[in-house]
Amino acid sequence: MATLFSPLELGRYTLKNRVTMAPLTRQRAGHSGVPSELHKKYYSQRASAGLVVTEGTFPAWTNRAFPGQAGIVDDEQAAGWREVANEVHAADGVLFMQIMHGGRTSHPDLIDGAQAEAPSALDWGGDVRGFSGKMEAPVPRALAAEELPRIVEEFRAAARRAIDAGVDGVEIHNANGYLLHEFMAPNANQRDDEFGGSPENRWRLPEMVIRAVVEEIGADRVGVRFSPAHVVQGIVEDDEADMVATYGGLLDAIAPLNLAYVSFLHAEPQGELISTLANKARANGVTKVLMNDGFGSVTTKEDAERELELEHVDAVVVGRQLIANPDLVRRWEEGLELNEPEESTFYVGGERGYIDYPTYEG
Repeated sequence: MATLFSPLELGRYTLKNRVTMAPLTRQRAGHSGVPSELHKKYYSQRASAGLVVTEGTFPAWTNRAFPGQAGIVDDEQAAGWREVANEVHAADGVLFMQIMHGGRTSHPDLIDGAQAEAPSALDWGGDVRGFSGKMEAPVPRALAAEELPRIVEEFRAAARRAIDAGVDGVEIHNANGYLLHEFMAPNANQRDDEFGGSPENRWRLPEMVIRAVVEEIGADRVGVRFSPAHVVQGIVEDDEADMVATYGGLLDAIAPLNLAYVSFLHAEPQGELISTLANKARANGVTKVLMNDGFGSVTTKEDAERELELEHVDAVVVGRQLIANPDLVRRWEEGLELNEPEESTFYVGGERGYIDYPTYEG
């Protein structure tokens, strides 16, 4: 039976263990979106995780979701990521970049005065953080159908730029209330064209994005992140039959592609919804399933072991414990004491709470 410390074949890579690092918003890239020396140290410190997935990275200036978010739009940002990738590889790590479009969670303050874009002109009723501080989420503009190939191309170009910068692969962010998740969710997508209404129409754009990225860089370097039933940023998914039809339909459609992995965020990894969807993802015997058991919670070693015991889970996704413990894999394997994550430093910028958590001495 596989353990947390067993290797895993994932796409074209062999992971040295099954503890993978979640994509974590840390807001350290300033206004330029260029990764810095801080990013190099932060990610390379955590390279002992089997797979390191970056923070959500914006593929175009029109879809930044929060201040300090890193981008993969231009040569300067790509050069910054090349240095990060080099440091992670020097530490014997595997690095995937999560690519995300902020959708209606964005704000003109973040995107040079442009209007946030979404499937429908519906705000999500919360607050967003811009460079000028906290403010009410604006009503986005509904994307016209003829604009959607541009969205697809932004993801494709970002994936190519990431691979050319030396990153090992990409994770498409189809979760947590951002654009692709908005298209999937019936309360955020109220379109009456071929991209709204039925489950098949609602997953049409995500499928187009996934296929384009696979065509560009190869399926064995592509993962996708989903968070079905995650009530966040205005998303409401409470009809299990609809979720099986929507997510299951998309997973059936992309199964022949043989993606490297599908990553799920859900509070009940053992539940029928996730087991059904995960088995669809793994139907071809190639695609692996990564499991994250909650948002804003701390995953213990015992939690991770229980998840990995599930027949439909191949590896676990860990967030806060890897923020606080760069050498978490060693600490778990040897039963060592853990650092506690300091939540007040998660989004404030600078070194504190980012690269100054100590590794275990002794």
